[in-house]
Amino acid sequence: MLGVSPKAYIEYRNEAYWVEGTRISLDSVVYAFRNGLSPESIVQSFPLLTLEQVYGAIAFYLANRQEIDIYLAAEEEAFEAMPQPLQSTDPDLYDRLVAAKSARQQLEYS
Repeated sequence: MLGVSPKAYIEYRNEAYWVEGTRISLDSVVYAFRNGLSPESIVQSFPLLTLEQVYGAIAFYLANRQEIDIYLAAEEEAFEAMPQPLQSTDPDLYDRLVAAKSARQQLEYS
């Protein structure tokens, strides 16, 4: 009988989740998945990933959805708290970007 060992698709390093052996964050795959991209489309967006890795990352997310959603919310909060250089160097562009992000979020949740 052939022995098949389980594979890990996600690793936790440097206080973040990553697709194992890559520099692509789980966040990237999850946001694409949440936005309705198919695993095949995600591979096209991240050509360094295999279809197997994308499915593995999605399975990890779905199996740990509550914890990962909390992690992602904390990451977004930390990012929002960071000073934004554009805010002082180009306030008009900054305002347009914030408005575009807000409009995108409203579309995602409607």
